[in-house]
Amino acid sequence: MKIRLLTIGQKMPDWVQTGFDDYFKRVQPLITVQLVELPMAKRGKSDSAAEIHKYCQIEGQAILSSLQPRERLIALEVGGRNLTTEKLATTMQSWMLDGLDIALAVGGPDGLSDEVRQKAEWHWSLSPLTLPHPLVRVIMIEQLYRAMSINNGHPYHRA
Repeated sequence: MKIRLLTIGQKMPDWVQTGFDDYFKRVQPLITVQLVELPMAKRGKSDSAAEIHKYCQIEGQAILSSLQPRERLIALEVGGRNLTTEKLATTMQSWMLDGLDIALAVGGPDGLSDEVRQKAEWHWSLSPLTLPHPLVRVIMIEQLYRAMSINNGHPYHRA
């Protein structure tokens, strides 16, 4: 199984890249993870609701165009399922048994398009809090590493 992180936005701050890279290196021996950075639609300083909706559609189309055959789409958003780390670990085990690859979609600053939400098999919330967009990458890769550590009997996770 391979997990691809389909993220809107490029050129993350150095602290984000450093944090992501650290956990990315740790998780690779346990599972293949690939980061796919997709361009964010160009925004103005005071965009209307219609313009923001259009930006989400453009970004959503980029996410959907990036999907590969036999890939299960999971949308990350505040209103999604709340998982404990232990539940994520068992969920990842079932993903592996299903034999499909996983695409985790992270929208831009204005969220995911309706099309991505509808295409997603399910929705996952990292927190009921609204998180800074760049921080989601770091939290997501750390949680993937933590879950795989549980599944592999590594002492990283202490419940």
